[in-house]
Amino acid sequence: MFDGINLSHIFVLDQDKALDFYVGKLGLEVSEDLDLGFMRWLTVRVPGDTTRAVLLETPGPPSMDEATAAKMRELITKGATGFTLGLTTPDCRKTYEELKARGVEFTSEPTEHFYGIDCGFRDPFGNQLRFVQLATEPNGLPRTLEAPATARKGSR
Repeated sequence: MFDGINLSHIFVLDQDKALDFYVGKLGLEVSEDLDLGFMRWLTVRVPGDTTRAVLLETPGPPSMDEATAAKMRELITKGATGFTLGLTTPDCRKTYEELKARGVEFTSEPTEHFYGIDCGFRDPFGNQLRFVQLATEPNGLPRTLEAPATARKGSR
Protein backbone atom coordinates (compact mmCIF):
# COMPACT_ATOMS: atom_id res chain seq x y z
CA MET A 1 0.00 0.00 0.00
CA PHE A 2 2.47 2.68 1.19
CA ASP A 3 6.12 2.74 0.22
CA GLY A 4 7.48 5.63 2.26
CA ILE A 5 6.96 8.75 4.33
CA ASN A 6 7.61 12.02 2.53
CA LEU A 7 6.47 14.63 5.06
CA SER A 8 6.05 15.00 8.79
CA HIS A 9 5.79 18.14 10.92
CA ILE A 10 6.94 19.81 14.09
CA PHE A 11 5.05 22.68 15.67
CA VAL A 12 7.36 25.65 16.30
CA LEU A 13 6.59 29.03 17.82
CA ASP A 14 8.62 31.14 15.38
CA GLN A 15 9.57 29.95 11.90
CA ASP A 16 12.56 32.28 11.54
CA LYS A 17 14.04 31.04 14.84
CA ALA A 18 13.23 27.48 13.75
CA LEU A 19 15.07 28.06 10.48
CA ASP A 20 18.10 29.34 12.37
CA PHE A 21 18.08 26.29 14.66
CA TYR A 22 17.26 23.47 12.25
CA VAL A 23 19.42 24.79 9.40
CA GLY A 24 21.99 26.99 11.17
CA LYS A 25 22.72 24.77 14.16
CA LEU A 26 21.65 21.25 13.14
CA GLY A 27 22.84 21.52 9.55
CA LEU A 28 19.60 20.51 7.85
CA GLU A 29 18.75 22.22 4.55
CA VAL A 30 15.68 24.13 3.43
CA SER A 31 13.50 22.02 1.20
CA GLU A 32 10.77 24.62 0.60
CA ASP A 33 10.05 28.09 1.95
CA LEU A 34 6.82 29.34 0.41
CA ASP A 35 4.39 32.10 1.31
CA LEU A 36 0.99 30.55 0.65
CA GLY A 37 -0.83 33.67 1.80
CA PHE A 38 -2.74 31.91 4.57
CA MET A 39 0.46 30.33 5.96
CA ARG A 40 4.19 29.95 5.45
CA TRP A 41 5.14 26.48 4.17
CA LEU A 42 8.64 25.94 5.55
CA THR A 43 10.19 22.49 5.22
CA VAL A 44 13.67 21.21 6.03
CA ARG A 45 15.42 17.93 5.31
CA VAL A 46 18.67 16.09 5.79
CA PRO A 47 21.05 17.42 3.13
CA GLY A 48 20.66 15.47 -0.09
CA ASP A 49 17.66 13.43 1.08
CA THR A 50 14.85 14.40 -1.28
CA THR A 51 12.52 11.64 -0.05
CA ARG A 52 11.50 13.15 3.30
CA ALA A 53 10.97 16.64 4.68
CA VAL A 54 9.79 18.09 7.98
CA LEU A 55 7.26 20.94 7.98
CA LEU A 56 8.12 23.57 10.61
CA GLU A 57 4.57 24.66 11.30
CA THR A 58 3.26 27.36 13.63
CA PRO A 59 0.14 26.50 15.62
CA GLY A 60 -2.88 28.33 14.24
CA PRO A 61 -4.93 28.64 11.11
CA PRO A 62 -5.58 26.92 8.83
CA SER A 63 -5.17 23.74 10.90
CA MET A 64 -6.60 25.01 14.21
CA ASP A 65 -8.49 27.88 15.80
CA GLU A 66 -6.77 30.42 18.06
CA ALA A 67 -7.93 28.83 21.35
CA THR A 68 -6.46 25.47 20.30
CA ALA A 69 -3.29 27.17 19.01
CA ALA A 70 -2.80 28.88 22.39
CA LYS A 71 -3.04 25.52 24.19
CA MET A 72 -0.64 23.97 21.68
CA ARG A 73 1.90 26.78 22.20
CA GLU A 74 1.69 26.17 25.95
CA LEU A 75 2.31 22.42 25.51
CA ILE A 76 5.26 23.03 23.17
CA THR A 77 6.86 25.46 25.63
CA LYS A 78 6.52 22.91 28.46
CA GLY A 79 8.11 20.22 26.29
CA ALA A 80 4.90 18.24 26.73
CA THR A 81 4.31 17.32 23.09
CA GLY A 82 6.56 14.27 23.38
CA PHE A 83 9.20 13.01 21.00
CA THR A 84 9.01 14.93 17.73
CA LEU A 85 11.97 13.98 15.52
CA GLY A 86 14.64 11.29 15.36
CA LEU A 87 17.77 11.69 13.27
CA THR A 88 20.63 9.30 12.51
CA THR A 89 24.34 10.01 12.51
CA PRO A 90 27.41 7.89 11.81
CA ASP A 91 29.10 9.17 15.03
CA CYS A 92 26.84 10.09 17.94
CA ARG A 93 29.57 11.33 20.26
CA LYS A 94 31.18 13.55 17.61
CA THR A 95 27.79 15.01 16.60
CA TYR A 96 26.98 15.61 20.27
CA GLU A 97 30.22 17.57 20.79
CA GLU A 98 29.71 19.61 17.60
CA LEU A 99 26.13 20.53 18.48
CA LYS A 100 26.99 21.24 22.11
CA ALA A 101 29.66 23.70 20.88
CA ARG A 102 26.95 25.38 18.75
CA GLY A 103 24.81 25.93 21.85
CA VAL A 104 22.26 23.13 21.41
CA GLU A 105 20.52 22.25 24.71
CA PHE A 106 20.85 18.54 25.50
CA THR A 107 18.53 16.55 27.74
CA SER A 108 20.79 13.47 27.80
CA GLU A 109 24.35 12.65 26.85
CA PRO A 110 25.26 9.92 24.35
CA THR A 111 24.30 6.59 25.90
CA GLU A 112 24.89 3.07 24.60
CA HIS A 113 21.82 0.89 24.11
CA PHE A 114 21.30 -2.42 22.34
CA TYR A 115 20.10 -0.54 19.23
CA GLY A 116 23.02 1.91 19.15
CA ILE A 117 24.20 5.10 20.82
CA ASP A 118 21.74 7.97 21.18
CA CYS A 119 21.09 11.20 23.04
CA GLY A 120 18.31 13.72 23.48
CA PHE A 121 18.11 17.45 22.90
CA ARG A 122 15.56 20.27 22.57
CA ASP A 123 14.86 22.86 19.97
CA PRO A 124 14.49 26.50 21.16
CA PHE A 125 10.77 25.99 21.72
CA GLY A 126 10.90 22.89 23.94
CA ASN A 127 10.33 20.15 21.34
CA GLN A 128 12.10 16.92 22.24
CA LEU A 129 14.42 15.48 19.60
CA ARG A 130 16.95 12.64 19.49
CA PHE A 131 19.69 11.34 17.25
CA VAL A 132 21.15 7.86 17.11
CA GLN A 133 24.19 6.08 15.80
CA LEU A 134 22.58 2.78 14.85
CA ALA A 135 24.21 -0.45 15.98
CA THR A 136 26.11 -2.29 13.27
CA GLU A 137 25.73 -5.73 14.84
CA PRO A 138 22.47 -7.71 15.08
CA ASN A 139 20.67 -6.11 17.98
CA GLY A 140 17.73 -8.31 18.83
CA LEU A 141 15.11 -5.90 17.48
CA PRO A 142 12.13 -7.36 15.67
CA ARG A 143 12.84 -7.33 11.93
CA THR A 144 10.24 -4.60 11.35
CA LEU A 145 12.21 -2.24 13.61
CA GLU A 146 15.66 -2.95 12.21
CA ALA A 147 17.29 -0.16 10.26
CA PRO A 148 17.82 -0.78 6.56
CA ALA A 149 21.33 -1.99 5.73
CA THR A 150 22.09 1.37 4.08
CA ALA A 151 21.31 3.22 7.34
CA ARG A 152 23.55 0.90 9.36
CA LYS A 153 26.42 1.19 6.90
CA GLY A 154 29.15 3.37 8.35
CA SER A 155 27.74 3.33 11.88
CA ARG A 156 30.12 3.02 14.82
